[in-house]
Formats: sequence, C-alpha cells, structure tokens
Amino acid sequence: MLQGLQSEDNPAYESYDIVGDIAIIRVSKPSKQQCRKFAETIMKTHKNIKSVWKQHSPVSEDFRLRTLKWVAGEERTETVHKEFGCTFKVDITEVYFSPRLSFERQRIAKLVQPKEVVVNMFAGVGCFSIIIAKHSQANKIYSIDINPTAIKYMKENIKLNKVERRVVAIQGDAKEIIMKKLQGVADRVLMPLPQLAYGYLDYAISALMPSGGWIHYYDFEHAKKDGNPEEKVKAKISEKLQKLGVDFEMPFSRVVRSTGPNWYQIVVDILVKK
Repeated sequence: MLQGLQSEDNPAYESYDIVGDIAIIRVSKPSKQQCRKFAETIMKTHKNIKSVWKQHSPVSEDFRLRTLKWVAGEERTETVHKEFGCTFKVDITEVYFSPRLSFERQRIAKLVQPKEVVVNMFAGVGCFSIIIAKHSQANKIYSIDINPTAIKYMKENIKLNKVERRVVAIQGDAKEIIMKKLQGVADRVLMPLPQLAYGYLDYAISALMPSGGWIHYYDFEHAKKDGNPEEKVKAKISEKLQKLGVDFEMPFSRVVRSTGPNWYQIVVDILVKK
C-alpha cells in the first residue's frame, strides 16, 4: 500500500509501504524528529500499524535485502501480511517483500490455466506462487529462491495457506536448479526479479516445455518524458530472443510502477513458440 503525506511541514517525506502491521517509510532528507513525526502520523491514520521503520538503503544484492532503522512503535521486524485471501509471514529485514506488486500477483494468477505447470524463478517468500495456487487450478508451482531465510518463510507460508500439494519450495540459484531439475517442464515461467531477469532469460526458455509457453519478464528501465520504457524493454528482449533463434510474441506489457525519477519497473508477457 502506498500513501502520500507530503506537506510544507514534511518536505522530505516521499512514501511508505504497509506490510502486515508494519510501515516502512522513505524519506530523502531524514532527521530523527521528522521520521518520528511521520511515524506518529501514519500510526494515527492506520490504527492497525504497530511498528514503523525507515528504509536506510535501496534493495540490493542477490537476496534483495535493504537496511532498515526502527523509528516508532514495537521494535520488531516479523509480521503477517494478508493479500487476496492468502496469508504471508515475513521478516522485512531478512527477506524481500513488496506490497506494491499485489496487482501483478493477482493479474498473473488470473492468467494461469487449469493443469498448468509454473516455474517461479525468484519466488521470495512465495507470494506469486501461493496466490496462483489459491486462485487457479495450476497443477504444480515450482518456487525457487537463493535466500535460505526466504525458503524457510516460504515453506511456512505454504503450510499456512494449505497448498502443500501444489507449491514446491526449492532453494538455490534458479539457473542451476532449472538446468539440473526443471528443463522442459513449464507451461509458464515467472521472472519477478528485474535485476537478474535479462541474464536469466535463456534459462527461463529452457524451463518451458518443448512446445513453448509463457514468460512473465520484469525489468527496470530508464526513460525521459518523451521516451517509452515499455518499448525499450521489448526491444532489448527481442534482440536477445532473435539471437537465440526463438519464435516469440509480446502481446502485453505495462508499467508496474515508478521506481525513481524517470525510472520504471516494466512487465512484458512473452509467448514463446519453440
């Protein structure tokens, strides 16, 4: 959930996310007094918020973690987040979780057809995978993540949501897992890690069945006011897939969200016809 509380008294305030009963604020020029004031305002606005943290660094590294500093309320980082009838236990300092992708998770789940096999290459605590399992008739969702803590929470979330028969948690590097265990098994592949998706596109194709299937590809792209970030991403994908000799279409793309001045997160749905 994203809200804005900008005012003349709060010039440094940018935005905040709500994960369960924890709020994470972003400020461009933070001071302890300002952060405390923002936190108190958030907690008054949202009575369910019990803890407020400040993002101190961007998301980085393979585990997609960010440094957070406690501001107000309970000094804890574990919470339970609910989304589309699903329950997710997370620790905001140990695993990656973004409530801003909630629409995407629901959108993808609605696209999954009965009896499909899905490979989620960067599954985190299992949000995409579990929502797919709860809201579609997918046969199996293989959910890979390199972060052992994310896998621990994913396994717990699989049990919480009672989808043990269909969601399989696998720890490791997605490219290695696919090449060893999951070549040619998937009707649909998810790549919800923009930092790595381009370099792993070959492996996503390897995971698809010989007849082909869908890849949901996420990327970050820069574009000025007169630019089109979706077309830039599609051009990059096209060049790579043409070099690989892949027959494909890209019938859908959208801006998922803005991530900074002239920076965007883009999703492209790729239909591969191998």
